[in-house]
Amino acid sequence: MAAVKPVRAAGGVVWRPSGSGIEVCLVHRPRYDDWSLPKGKLDPGEHPLTAAVREVAEEADVRAVPQVRLPPVHYAMRDGTPKVVQFWSMRANGAGGFQPETEVDNVRWLPVEQALRLVSYEHDVRVLHDFAALPPVTAVLGLVRHAHAGKRGTWSGPDTARPLEAAGWAEARALAGLLAPIRPVRLLSAAPRRCVQTLQPLAELLDERIEVDSAFDEPLPGQDAEENVLAAAGRLLELALDATSAAVCSQGKVIPGALARLAASGLPARSADRNGRSGASAPPRSADDYRTGKGSGWLLAFAGGRLVAVDRLVGTDRRAAEPG
Repeated sequence: MAAVKPVRAAGGVVWRPSGSGIEVCLVHRPRYDDWSLPKGKLDPGEHPLTAAVREVAEEADVRAVPQVRLPPVHYAMRDGTPKVVQFWSMRANGAGGFQPETEVDNVRWLPVEQALRLVSYEHDVRVLHDFAALPPVTAVLGLVRHAHAGKRGTWSGPDTARPLEAAGWAEARALAGLLAPIRPVRLLSAAPRRCVQTLQPLAELLDERIEVDSAFDEPLPGQDAEENVLAAAGRLLELALDATSAAVCSQGKVIPGALARLAASGLPARSADRNGRSGASAPPRSADDYRTGKGSGWLLAFAGGRLVAVDRLVGTDRRAAEPG
């Protein structure tokens, strides 16, 4: 007998400043007379991150910025069907998006301690505890590797001018959908054409310009690769210290080392494994653990100058890891 596929859902622990602390958002569903975190089922083909942002907007009337992916929740629904819910911590960034056909009839903002007492389910209690254990996130960056640009051997011009292929443009559009929710105010790219083009759908979506920054370039022949890694890590740290939300496109020989350098500066609160699953707290890892396929990347959360969470972003199912 085939195993029943779990229902996939996503949601958020949405927070906002309040007095000397913060408040989180809970929603009430009259059908079940329960209080829970805003969440909902994924639409066909929808990425959990975009689903989480959408569901929070529709149920709680909150435009929210995702920050850190929390451990997933697994439980059985009332009819016994298994369900898995992926949550993100999210900073409230305005109102809007409420859909009257949702099951929600009331929204409350409460300190975490009060929310823990009000929620109706133990799995929401666990999620709130995971959220409360996070340090205050001050900046979120999206770091991606350029999308597919065809084979070097079939391109007659300079490698820096090699453009995206059709599949690469599809990957770039998928990445734009994942990066837009963090509301980047700066878009930075390595100099090669394929890197700039990878951010182009996002730039058009947000009506932002792309800044070319050679700090994210791969080393040229004869250059010390470690210098490029240090330059990229330094620029990412500068962006984080400015409390800037940004999207950055770099290259495969730069990203792993830069992330390993940043992770080594502090203990990540939570890291994603190679399959994109969040795990418990883990010590910094080697650059090999941050290898990044073309058309994919990472969501980085910082507390001041410390990298506290690294979560993989994959816009499509392609997970290639070729150099270049």
